[in-house]
Amino acid sequence: MHHCGTANLRTAFKDTHGGSGKMKSSYNGQAVPSEGTPIDYGGGELQVPHNPIIPFIEGDGTGRDIWKASRRVFDAAVEQAYGGKRRVAWYEVFAGEKAFNAFKEWLPNDTVEAIRDFRVAIKGPLTTPVGGGIRSLNVALRQILDLYSCERPVRYFEGVPSPVKHPEKLNVFIFRENTEDVYIGIEWKSGSPEAKKLLEFLNNDMLKGRKKQIRWDSGVGIKPISPTGTKRLVRRAIKYALAHKRKSVTLVHKGNIQKFTEGGFRDWGYGLAQEEFRAQTITERESWIVDNLDQNPQISIEQNAAAIEPGLDQATEAFKKTIYDEVSQTLSSIYKTHGQAQWKQKLMINDRIADSVFQQVLMRPDEYSVLATSNLNGDYLSDACAAQVGGLGMAPGSNIGDGFGVFEATHGTAPKYADKDVINPGSVMLSGAMMFEFLGWNEAARLIEDGIARTIQQKKVTYDLERMMPGATKVGTSAFATAIIENMKLAAVAG
Repeated sequence: MHHCGTANLRTAFKDTHGGSGKMKSSYNGQAVPSEGTPIDYGGGELQVPHNPIIPFIEGDGTGRDIWKASRRVFDAAVEQAYGGKRRVAWYEVFAGEKAFNAFKEWLPNDTVEAIRDFRVAIKGPLTTPVGGGIRSLNVALRQILDLYSCERPVRYFEGVPSPVKHPEKLNVFIFRENTEDVYIGIEWKSGSPEAKKLLEFLNNDMLKGRKKQIRWDSGVGIKPISPTGTKRLVRRAIKYALAHKRKSVTLVHKGNIQKFTEGGFRDWGYGLAQEEFRAQTITERESWIVDNLDQNPQISIEQNAAAIEPGLDQATEAFKKTIYDEVSQTLSSIYKTHGQAQWKQKLMINDRIADSVFQQVLMRPDEYSVLATSNLNGDYLSDACAAQVGGLGMAPGSNIGDGFGVFEATHGTAPKYADKDVINPGSVMLSGAMMFEFLGWNEAARLIEDGIARTIQQKKVTYDLERMMPGATKVGTSAFATAIIENMKLAAVAG
């Protein structure tokens, strides 16, 4: 642990992402809080002091009201959970309109450096200025800190209006790969010289002699998905599922159409589960093979294979052999440890085609628990799931890398409601709960979540929920925070 005081801040900051390698005593002209200590990272773990310095960006528009209310809830939760033994040293950094007004820059370098140096940060919603031309904070941080895992828990809070009949059945944690896929942003405009050059190479060289040709007037984008990107994402999903006793991890992909990118994501995900988590996991196909032998100890390899692969008797001999090999290899490698129904205690790893998952989370939401997805599929799926439990107003989000975490509201800035003390601060508050969990401060995280849940059950809610909840009492942003703090205190008394 480091001592307090800016004089003793780390001078030998081990920085793998460029920069001076030294931690500064101020960023954007604001002194680093002397009562705090930086979070460190070593041996694959965050080292969190009792008084961590945590940078925050309050956000534009309604962000100001939301941040004020959320910070009161965060401080109350930490105070209550740890009786004054822990405290966050909040440190304001700037992005968006506030940064532009002060520094004539939408995203000052000092802000990015502060988040890099202090490792964990939280932000409200930011404006994207009309006309573009600025780098997005999320994209900049994602690239500089390699925040490869976009993590979104989606759960229902009792009483929140929802478009589905049983929103409480959906409780999923989505891990979305954050650095590759079409989001890498490599594309060429239809008709441009670059597109023409690429199409000449593809049509005349790579596709030479094949019936497939790409239309010459196409815009063309590149979609890379790598074993490196996939495995580290799936590793986080599996570790989370094991730590939180979740029942399954589902690999979501479009591998039936894109065999080497989306299909690769599926195959590498399964491979990682088997290589690194063999003792704790079983794949869906393995569970069928093992269960067939459990149910019928006399079953032959060929009968077992026919049971897991429909239409096997019409298949080629070569294909049959691959399935027979799969069955015998599975049984010889895991039947001792996973047979006799032991597999039912293991974490199930399965996969689903992306489009079918959209149906499944509506029709059979309780069959899904942790979803690991490629970038584009995860983008759609996380918002679709959030809609089922009442929308983005309550959806927290985070971008995580090795030794870094940035937590954020998932909604916009709603400028017409700015400074009116009316907006729902739930998304930032729940992102804060995720942040505390990331720090290992699970007690504070639970207090926030339970305090919000109880306040909603009492029907003391902001206007967005009140107008859809019969018999609810409309409260402002700050009054909603006060009610949550009261509920956290009552919980402690009751507890």
